Amino acid sequence: MKATAALAIQVLPDRRAVEVEIVVPVYNEEAQLEASVLRLHADLSTGFPVSWVLTIVDNASRDRTWGVACRLARELDGVQALHLDGKGRGRALRAAWSASRATVVAYMDVDLSTRLDALLPLVAPLLSGHSDVAIGSRLARGARVVRGPKREVISRVYNLLLRVTLRNRFSDAQRGFKALRADVAGALLPMVEDEGWFFDTELLVLAEHNGLRIHEVPVDWVDDPDSRVDLVGTAVDDLRGIWRLSRRLAGGGGVVSTLRP
Repeated sequence: MKATAALAIQVLPDRRAVEVEIVVPVYNEEAQLEASVLRLHADLSTGFPVSWVLTIVDNASRDRTWGVACRLARELDGVQALHLDGKGRGRALRAAWSASRATVVAYMDVDLSTRLDALLPLVAPLLSGHSDVAIGSRLARGARVVRGPKREVISRVYNLLLRVTLRNRFSDAQRGFKALRADVAGALLPMVEDEGWFFDTELLVLAEHNGLRIHEVPVDWVDDPDSRVDLVGTAVDDLRGIWRLSRRLAGGGGVVSTLRP
């Protein structure tokens, strides 16, 4: 596992034990962070029936994101903030999930493109012991998606490529809406090499490769027109990740001994 970047924790330093920890990774999101966190906090406080903590993870933002995160952590019960000195969604999730004391760890994108009423169906099978990993899927039957044709084609081609090369059975690798049992995360995270966008795919492929139960939740999802994801750069990195992971699995790697009976 790659070394985690230096970090600082603001509020709830004991990382209290709860049933679910929801992580929101952010990079230069000062414009929408407060509105998204307030909305998520309100929904969790009024309609989420299990204990929770919300963790904002700042990936070395260059704007005022960290200051906003710290203020929200001071003002809102159940919110904490974590600062990393390096970028990468995978790096953010690894840092937060590795330190979590929750039973289930989850994450969602700050744009809240996925409707929040899908959160309980996402984590409930993990809390009950029915499943080990849960993912929100835009491609599962019953999902309702609003996005442009370019991103639609890219998403479908990417997931088809995964099926052809890695023989996976889950339908949507990259939707920023996932959850794992914390013990499963603890076993898988040391095996995941990527620190960026391919982190999600690698985590899911390794979970499936080790016989873990992956539950898919069809989600209502609206594309964020202000998304700053570098589609070309991300695609190149993903192709490199697929090649690396396929070679690793073909060579007999990727087996997590602690998950074996």
